[in-house]
Amino acid sequence: MANHGDTQGANMSPHPIDLELLSELAQVAGKGIMDIYATDFSVGIKSDDSPLTQADTRSHEIISARLQKEYPTIPILSEEGKMISFEERKKWNRFWLVDPLDGTKEFVNKNDEFTVNIALIENHIPVAGVIYAPALDLMYLAEVETGCWEIAQGKQRKLEIVPPLDGDVIRVVQSRSHPSEALTKCLKALPPHEAMSRGSSLKFCLVAAGKADLYPRLGPTWEWDTGAGQAVVTAAGGVVTDTHGIPFRYNKSNLLNGPFFVGPDRDFMEGLSLFSEESM
Repeated sequence: MANHGDTQGANMSPHPIDLELLSELAQVAGKGIMDIYATDFSVGIKSDDSPLTQADTRSHEIISARLQKEYPTIPILSEEGKMISFEERKKWNRFWLVDPLDGTKEFVNKNDEFTVNIALIENHIPVAGVIYAPALDLMYLAEVETGCWEIAQGKQRKLEIVPPLDGDVIRVVQSRSHPSEALTKCLKALPPHEAMSRGSSLKFCLVAAGKADLYPRLGPTWEWDTGAGQAVVTAAGGVVTDTHGIPFRYNKSNLLNGPFFVGPDRDFMEGLSLFSEESM
């Protein structure tokens, strides 16, 4: 697995982006999460009514401290960190986008489908990232110029998305915890398909690993929910687009995402009429 050179603006940094380091960091954060997962932990509620646990904050502290040490010139935007104004962020050409515990509802429900998400954003696009599901011992490590790897129970394989053949039953993955009327309408408009549900960013990973063909998400998400997933899918040869077929961009003023589709390529999704008004 290749390193990703570190540049901030026109200045060269002596520290390349080390995918092995990202892998190690995700595992350390995952261990911190699992230590709490094994206990009778308490659950708080954030201002947006989403759950918060000690595992979220511990993972954030582990990841932020290590990234600041290894890459002091690259700023960090984390779900559990201090909110940074757009006036400051809009100057960033390169930054870390972190969801220390994606799928807190899955964590609280103890169904094992939660992840650590770390992405590197360059010029508004995810270029590298890691998704780690500590309870499943499952990792996806991505660098868009060199590829995406699935590492499961110590075995590693490089991923390359292949679109389904004509006549194949389409496999659609959807959110376990966030259903919506728009999604129900979209699914009804699809040809015969097989549906499955997963929590957290594992939905992106199923597409990257060739275990699902389409992931439609028509409800709201935050940028840290999707950055690492987009890096993983893109590095495996797939696409993440809005409902007009335009690739997602990051560091928006409000950090909110609109509806999106994840699939093997734009032609496949156009063939399903996903970008038409009727499918929404």
